[in-house]
Amino acid sequence: MEHDGNGEAAERKVVLPMELDNDVVWAAWLYYVDELTQSDVAKILGVSRATVVNLLRDARQRGVVSIQVNAEISTRALLARRLAERHGLVGALVVPSDGPTPLTDRIGNAGSRILTQYVETGDVIGVAWGRTVLATARAISGNYPVSSLTVVQVSGSTFGSSDFSPEFCTSLLANRLDARCVNLLAPAVVSSRSLRDALLQEPILARQFNLIRSATKIIFGVGDIGPSSTVRAAELAGPDTFDAYAAAGSKGVIIGRFIDANGRPVSGPLDERMIGISLDELRRIPVRICLAGGRDKREAIRAALRGGYATHLITDSATAEWLLR
Repeated sequence: MEHDGNGEAAERKVVLPMELDNDVVWAAWLYYVDELTQSDVAKILGVSRATVVNLLRDARQRGVVSIQVNAEISTRALLARRLAERHGLVGALVVPSDGPTPLTDRIGNAGSRILTQYVETGDVIGVAWGRTVLATARAISGNYPVSSLTVVQVSGSTFGSSDFSPEFCTSLLANRLDARCVNLLAPAVVSSRSLRDALLQEPILARQFNLIRSATKIIFGVGDIGPSSTVRAAELAGPDTFDAYAAAGSKGVIIGRFIDANGRPVSGPLDERMIGISLDELRRIPVRICLAGGRDKREAIRAALRGGYATHLITDSATAEWLLR
């Protein structure tokens, strides 16, 4: 590129390759086919970057270039928008139902992207437990730039399935975000209501619950109560207890709390003995990112949406279509 007497860049005449009939086609070829940057295209053509922008715009307007969005991506984006509109969500994200990796991992990867986009300095992030929550924590890369973060466990510890226990999910997420970690120093379920009430009066637990109630964001899953469900694997209680909740109309469970088809709490033998965030406290958290998908969880997810427990939902495309029906 040459310069005129005033120091301004002066464009020179473009010498086209013989196989290309005009500068619009050449610019489009270099940018879209050869995958050069606009600056590199400008150097080759001997023009300014602004001229390249205009040439590429002309290429689209003349039909030299046709830009199409992948149909599958477009369908998922439309499903997400319809889900958000139907259920009053701030936002939704839909991942493919089928893929080379487990659905839990695909939802977890999406969850990590959404969480890290929303996190702000000084946030207190509540963490539930489960396979999808753990997958979200694992998907977050290290060296996270936001500072002064606190990650707090919102339910007591469980006995079974330590691979996705509340304390492990919380610790791993805190480590990935380089955040302060606060584990809830109590079991999820105790032997009596009087013991639960006594424990909640302990100063250290009282301070931890104050921190939980100050959470600005939370990530949680929604589970069914079927034979292979996460809540049964956590061994909160025996099979008879879960069967009793099902008989009472429970369609799903959120952080150990059982809900019916419309998202209303279902009373049962665990309620008065549980140590953890309540459903009302969950709804008071400003940003509530729900991560759940799969055929077995569809009724539970619908119940959670009807109950207003999520502000953001990440699910799979087949579940999204089912929810919209």
